[in-house]
Amino acid sequence: MAALTDLDRRLLAVLREDGRAPVAEIARRLGVTRATVTSRMDRLVAEGVIVGFTVRVREDAVAGEVRAVTLIEVEGRSTDAVIRRLRGFTEIEALHSTNGGWDLVAEVHTGDLREFDRLLNQIRSIDGVVNSETSLLLSSVLR
Repeated sequence: MAALTDLDRRLLAVLREDGRAPVAEIARRLGVTRATVTSRMDRLVAEGVIVGFTVRVREDAVAGEVRAVTLIEVEGRSTDAVIRRLRGFTEIEALHSTNGGWDLVAEVHTGDLREFDRLLNQIRSIDGVVNSETSLLLSSVLR
Protein backbone atom coordinates (compact mmCIF):
# COMPACT_ATOMS: atom_id res chain seq x y z
CA MET A 1 0.00 0.00 0.00
CA ALA A 2 1.37 3.40 -0.98
CA ALA A 3 1.65 6.14 1.62
CA LEU A 4 -1.28 8.54 1.81
CA THR A 5 -0.73 11.96 0.31
CA ASP A 6 -2.06 15.20 1.72
CA LEU A 7 -4.79 15.13 -0.94
CA ASP A 8 -5.72 11.56 0.07
CA ARG A 9 -6.07 12.63 3.70
CA ARG A 10 -8.19 15.65 2.79
CA LEU A 11 -10.38 13.47 0.54
CA LEU A 12 -10.91 10.98 3.37
CA ALA A 13 -11.83 13.82 5.73
CA VAL A 14 -14.49 15.07 3.29
CA LEU A 15 -15.88 11.54 2.86
CA ARG A 16 -16.03 11.05 6.64
CA GLU A 17 -18.00 14.27 6.92
CA ASP A 18 -20.40 13.42 4.08
CA GLY A 19 -19.91 10.10 2.31
CA ARG A 20 -22.77 10.94 -0.08
CA ALA A 21 -21.30 14.22 -1.32
CA PRO A 22 -21.30 14.38 -5.12
CA VAL A 23 -17.91 14.03 -6.78
CA ALA A 24 -18.28 17.53 -8.23
CA GLU A 25 -18.80 18.98 -4.74
CA ILE A 26 -15.81 17.06 -3.34
CA ALA A 27 -13.66 18.27 -6.23
CA ARG A 28 -14.71 21.87 -5.60
CA ARG A 29 -13.94 21.61 -1.89
CA LEU A 30 -10.52 20.07 -2.56
CA GLY A 31 -9.66 22.37 -5.47
CA VAL A 32 -9.09 19.53 -7.94
CA THR A 33 -10.91 18.05 -10.93
CA ARG A 34 -13.70 15.47 -10.73
CA ALA A 35 -11.44 13.03 -12.58
CA THR A 36 -8.81 13.44 -9.86
CA VAL A 37 -11.36 12.74 -7.11
CA THR A 38 -12.71 9.69 -8.94
CA SER A 39 -9.25 8.22 -9.61
CA ARG A 40 -8.13 8.85 -6.02
CA MET A 41 -11.26 7.19 -4.61
CA ASP A 42 -10.85 4.22 -6.97
CA ARG A 43 -7.20 3.86 -5.91
CA LEU A 44 -8.03 4.10 -2.19
CA VAL A 45 -10.70 1.41 -2.60
CA ALA A 46 -8.40 -0.83 -4.68
CA GLU A 47 -5.59 -0.51 -2.12
CA GLY A 48 -7.93 -1.33 0.76
CA VAL A 49 -7.64 2.07 2.44
CA ILE A 50 -11.36 2.60 1.96
CA VAL A 51 -12.96 -0.70 2.97
CA GLY A 52 -16.58 0.28 2.56
CA PHE A 53 -19.22 2.93 2.68
CA THR A 54 -21.89 3.07 5.35
CA VAL A 55 -24.61 5.17 6.86
CA ARG A 56 -24.67 6.69 10.35
CA VAL A 57 -28.06 6.70 12.00
CA ARG A 58 -29.12 9.24 14.61
CA GLU A 59 -29.17 7.54 18.01
CA ASP A 60 -32.80 8.21 18.79
CA ALA A 61 -34.00 7.10 15.36
CA VAL A 62 -34.18 3.44 16.36
CA ALA A 63 -35.61 3.05 19.86
CA GLY A 64 -34.53 0.12 21.98
CA GLU A 65 -31.19 -0.59 20.33
CA VAL A 66 -28.21 -1.12 22.61
CA ARG A 67 -24.72 0.19 21.87
CA ALA A 68 -21.75 -0.54 24.09
CA VAL A 69 -18.00 -0.82 24.37
CA THR A 70 -16.69 -4.12 25.70
CA LEU A 71 -13.15 -4.39 27.06
CA ILE A 72 -11.76 -7.92 26.81
CA GLU A 73 -8.82 -9.52 28.60
CA VAL A 74 -7.28 -12.49 26.82
CA GLU A 75 -5.26 -15.32 28.36
CA GLY A 76 -1.66 -15.76 27.27
CA ARG A 77 -1.08 -16.20 23.56
CA SER A 78 -4.67 -16.91 22.56
CA THR A 79 -5.37 -13.41 21.18
CA ASP A 80 -5.35 -14.47 17.51
CA ALA A 81 -7.79 -17.31 18.18
CA VAL A 82 -10.09 -15.03 20.19
CA ILE A 83 -10.04 -12.42 17.41
CA ARG A 84 -10.96 -15.08 14.83
CA ARG A 85 -13.97 -16.07 16.95
CA LEU A 86 -15.05 -12.47 17.60
CA ARG A 87 -14.97 -11.69 13.87
CA GLY A 88 -17.89 -14.08 13.50
CA PHE A 89 -20.25 -11.92 15.58
CA THR A 90 -22.30 -9.57 13.41
CA GLU A 91 -23.09 -7.48 16.50
CA ILE A 92 -19.44 -6.44 16.79
CA GLU A 93 -19.08 -3.35 14.61
CA ALA A 94 -15.39 -2.77 15.33
CA LEU A 95 -12.64 -4.63 17.16
CA HIS A 96 -9.40 -3.01 18.30
CA SER A 97 -6.25 -4.30 19.95
CA THR A 98 -5.00 -2.05 22.72
CA ASN A 99 -2.41 -1.72 25.44
CA GLY A 100 -2.88 -1.55 29.18
CA GLY A 101 -5.07 -3.77 31.30
CA TRP A 102 -7.29 -4.89 28.42
CA ASP A 103 -6.22 -6.67 25.25
CA LEU A 104 -9.17 -5.95 22.97
CA VAL A 105 -11.90 -3.33 22.70
CA ALA A 106 -15.13 -4.27 20.89
CA GLU A 107 -17.76 -1.79 19.75
CA VAL A 108 -21.05 -3.68 19.91
CA HIS A 109 -24.58 -3.01 18.73
CA THR A 110 -27.63 -5.16 19.42
CA GLY A 111 -31.35 -4.77 18.83
CA ASP A 112 -32.33 -5.01 22.49
CA LEU A 113 -31.11 -5.95 25.97
CA ARG A 114 -31.94 -9.64 25.52
CA GLU A 115 -29.67 -9.84 22.45
CA PHE A 116 -27.05 -7.82 24.33
CA ASP A 117 -27.10 -10.27 27.25
CA ARG A 118 -26.79 -13.23 24.86
CA LEU A 119 -23.85 -11.57 23.09
CA LEU A 120 -21.98 -10.91 26.34
CA ASN A 121 -22.47 -14.53 27.41
CA GLN A 122 -21.12 -15.73 24.06
CA ILE A 123 -18.08 -13.46 24.28
CA ARG A 124 -17.33 -14.59 27.84
CA SER A 125 -17.58 -18.25 26.84
CA ILE A 126 -14.86 -18.03 24.18
CA ASP A 127 -11.78 -20.07 25.12
CA GLY A 128 -9.05 -17.61 26.05
CA VAL A 129 -11.32 -14.81 27.27
CA VAL A 130 -10.59 -14.43 30.98
CA ASN A 131 -12.33 -11.16 31.80
CA SER A 132 -14.51 -8.47 30.28
CA GLU A 133 -16.01 -5.16 31.23
CA THR A 134 -18.78 -3.44 29.31
CA SER A 135 -20.03 0.13 29.30
CA LEU A 136 -23.33 0.96 27.66
CA LEU A 137 -23.25 4.04 25.44
CA LEU A 138 -26.09 6.27 26.58
CA SER A 139 -25.76 9.31 24.31
CA SER A 140 -23.15 10.78 22.01
CA VAL A 141 -21.94 14.21 22.92
CA LEU A 142 -19.38 14.44 20.09
CA ARG A 143 -19.14 12.51 16.84
